[in-house]
Amino acid sequence: MSVITSVDNPRVKEVVRLRKGRARRAAGLFVAEGSREVRRAAAAGLTLVATYFAPALIDWDEGEEVDERVLRKMSYRDEPEGVIAVVETPQRTLPDGSTLLLVAVGIEKPGNLGAMARTADAAGADALLVADAECDPWNPNAIRASAGAVFSLPVIDVTAENVAALEHMKVAATLGARRTHTDADYTGRTAFLVGAEDDGLPEAWRNLADVSVAIPMRARTTDSLNASVAAAVLLFEADRQRRA
Repeated sequence: MSVITSVDNPRVKEVVRLRKGRARRAAGLFVAEGSREVRRAAAAGLTLVATYFAPALIDWDEGEEVDERVLRKMSYRDEPEGVIAVVETPQRTLPDGSTLLLVAVGIEKPGNLGAMARTADAAGADALLVADAECDPWNPNAIRASAGAVFSLPVIDVTAENVAALEHMKVAATLGARRTHTDADYTGRTAFLVGAEDDGLPEAWRNLADVSVAIPMRARTTDSLNASVAAAVLLFEADRQRRA
């Protein structure tokens, strides 16, 4: 078996290029890094185009062997675990009969978007709809923060027009709303609209909502919740109501 030993190898350079969102979109590929992420991508049925591992760092026997220096060049992490995979980006559609959706609007940080995917998956949401985002769910930090949830949960790019056309009740999480989040009924088809914590939901998105709710806070200093935390509060309230 040949071993890749040069950081100038074209395949190494391809992996490095996939750190950039534009390159990921153009190639329809992303990188899963670490044993947990690689195994979960495979278990979710995604197509692993190539796998690279460094025996000096990990006990792994599937894929192409590279030396440690090359693996470190390929890796996004400062302390790589020793295995990465190039994966085809899945093309998802909204599941038929979906009853619980999370719409993430204008999220700026990959870690927050990944955490929202993890939260949506944990609460049993049918999909995460992403609108006006400044990051993508295939960013290495988003994948890591999602704990692999982006591999199996449908994550779909949408516009405001797409969301407005949904038959679901659209619930906007907004500061200062008169109704608290526990006062609305989420037992029917529901889509929660959650914006970035810095700016919240833009006015256009607030206007397309059927209901606006606020999550009461007892803060001395904090004026907002992290987007993934707000999403968790809303989604698990919906889950609670449905279980009841």
